[in-house]
Amino acid sequence: MTSPVSGSPGAATPIDLTDSFKAYDVRGIVGETITEESVRAVGAAFVEVLNLAGQTVLLGGDMRASTPAFIAAFAEGATERGADVVDLGLISTDMLYYAAGVLDAPGVMFTASHNPAAYNGMKMSLAGAVPISSESGLFEIRDVAQGYLESGLPEPVVALGSRIEKDLLAGYAGYLRSLVDLSGSRPLKVVVDAGNGMAGKTTPAVLGDAELAALPLEIVPLYFELDGTFPNHPANPLEPENLRDLQAAVREHGADLGLAFDGDADRCFVIDEQGEPVSPSAVTGLVARREIHRARAGSTVNGVVHAPEETPVVIHNLITSRAVPELVAAEGGRAVETRVGHSFIKAVMAQESAVFGGEHSAHYYFRDFFNADTGMLAAMHVLAALGEQPLPLSELAAEYSPYVASGEINSEVADKDAAVEKVLVEFAVGWPESGANTGYVCEPCHPKLAGRETRVSQVDGTTVSAADGSWWFNLRPSNTEPFLRYNGEAHDRETMEIVRDAVLALVRS
Repeated sequence: MTSPVSGSPGAATPIDLTDSFKAYDVRGIVGETITEESVRAVGAAFVEVLNLAGQTVLLGGDMRASTPAFIAAFAEGATERGADVVDLGLISTDMLYYAAGVLDAPGVMFTASHNPAAYNGMKMSLAGAVPISSESGLFEIRDVAQGYLESGLPEPVVALGSRIEKDLLAGYAGYLRSLVDLSGSRPLKVVVDAGNGMAGKTTPAVLGDAELAALPLEIVPLYFELDGTFPNHPANPLEPENLRDLQAAVREHGADLGLAFDGDADRCFVIDEQGEPVSPSAVTGLVARREIHRARAGSTVNGVVHAPEETPVVIHNLITSRAVPELVAAEGGRAVETRVGHSFIKAVMAQESAVFGGEHSAHYYFRDFFNADTGMLAAMHVLAALGEQPLPLSELAAEYSPYVASGEINSEVADKDAAVEKVLVEFAVGWPESGANTGYVCEPCHPKLAGRETRVSQVDGTTVSAADGSWWFNLRPSNTEPFLRYNGEAHDRETMEIVRDAVLALVRS
């Protein structure tokens, strides 16, 4: 063994990797819970655990300042264990999935997604863009790397691996265009807020003419300069305040719609021509309808022939609007509910051979994209749906939003379990002591809710729903942040607000 990466006599105590390894990715504060030394150890463990000596490992990352050094450190650890590294450079996360799919090789993306500038992390996948999660080797990689940090990296193998660079931007753009043909769209003006993230590189390639022929789209760029310090606003479009610049620009330019991407550009949020957000559930419904029709007709993608399917499957997580499974059924498909999290959804996508999957957080998954999530492909479907008919986006999206949603609301609470229990005491009286999956809302909550029968599910958080289907809400602890997340929906705004306010008052009291 070589000398320890850290932890040798007189050295600092090794980093505890449990602080940065989450259920389905790695995220930490640079210099504190994730360092070049720890990344080098993870690179070596990645090759050891997955038996990748003599095989190719793909590496790429976003525009964060620490990314180049982390890629170099991971490559050093991986090549010392005998893997051949292909450095893809600055890429979006879905470009890593594209590379893992078309090159049939495992890969690692260095990103902390929408987290602040002080963070970085890793998203890992096997060949074919199959995700690596806590249930499929991620924690084993963590434990082997932890051993290297404490006892030292092994001596390099005799046959060291190589490291080369490869640019896949044009191939990625061409592949997406082969899935959604925008050439026949009516002319559209599109404002794109890249948030100083990787969409500043991928948008000109896919929607513009930087790599391929021009489309009938006028792109108005907003914050396309790659800058991991995020000087204009955080690259987290899930937060309403981070959409305000885009909303103003859409109105100012008289645009047909706006698109907002997060830092690594795997998520996309949509703004209509009035500057109002289109819910991810509405986008899920819109794309689901298109993909169901496509699957029922049959298609050929990347040389693979898909015969017409009688009942295409669409995946959605349990926080998605109830309008989604209703639409899927009406269109002749079958909706399958799953828990939140990209690695879990991708696994169900593969098991069910689902054509599409959508999350409330604006992650969208496609069978034709290796079951992986890509914000850009979802955006292209919205553009195609808008461009093939004359209605404005606000009217088109209204069809997919029959209910009123609260949006995701975060509460930072010291004891998440106690907060949820407090809500159940009020909203599910007698559950589960009664032995039934039902309860009743207590009188003190609100006269409109008092005495209403409810149902409770504790799959991926806690979901309480009115037995008559008029409203529901979910409380779920975040896997990556210290929050209890609230999502709710009702048939009308008044009921949505009554339930929302009652639950949040209990959570935050």
